Amino acid sequence: LSPDCSFTCHYRCRALVRLDCSGPPDASDEDDGNEQVLEKDTNVDEPSEWEKTELDQTQVEQRIKEYNSQINSNLFMSLNKDGSYTGFIKVQLKLVRPVSVPATKRGPALQAGRPHTQGVKRRTSFYLPKGTVKHLHILSHTRSSEVIDALLRKFTVVDNPRKFALFERSEKDEQVYLRKLGDDEQPLRLRLLAGPSEKVLSFVLKENETGEVNWDAFTLPELHNFLRILQREEEEHVRRLRHRYACCRQKMQEAL
Repeated sequence: LSPDCSFTCHYRCRALVRLDCSGPPDASDEDDGNEQVLEKDTNVDEPSEWEKTELDQTQVEQRIKEYNSQINSNLFMSLNKDGSYTGFIKVQLKLVRPVSVPATKRGPALQAGRPHTQGVKRRTSFYLPKGTVKHLHILSHTRSSEVIDALLRKFTVVDNPRKFALFERSEKDEQVYLRKLGDDEQPLRLRLLAGPSEKVLSFVLKENETGEVNWDAFTLPELHNFLRILQREEEEHVRRLRHRYACCRQKMQEAL
């Protein structure tokens, strides 16, 4: 647990995590708060303007040419002989709760003189760093549910994929709009229709908020870990409140 940013990490994963904790503790909280005010969720049943657009084969080929001419990298889209196409999408991971990854513990040898180990399946939970981004190479008919599965495999996350959802993010008139994609929607098709601009369209992986949290979907170690994290957050919040009131009390006494 970092004292500056409250980042929680398994001790075996410390060498793999790179964080910049030099800023003030409240800086990241203020940024998240401002963005949260700007974001406006839309219903998954309300199709976006991209979802309503239908393209024939000639239009798809023309769109791919226009898309490739506008990007400043080698992440091109390619048209296949069967009429489908492949390309890259960038997904930003904005997860509030920790995720679970497998941890293997070596068991003792079963027989003396015979070097044999037994793998014991365990889990450990940690927070993914804020702003984590992943590029995926997918097909035009790849569904959003398959994109979620691929992202979880990339980060070896063993949580139920139904805990997460893929969102379409767009900026318009200084307002940020989020729309949860349906399981069968095709992200690469949306990327082609919207063009390469991240402001016009980008993809975000978040928790699948469906109202009340279904705590039954979590394992017992996960629930215990959540309780420990909540306790730490509560203690930190109480500490900040006491410090704030102590400063106010001191100023009042100085004024008296």
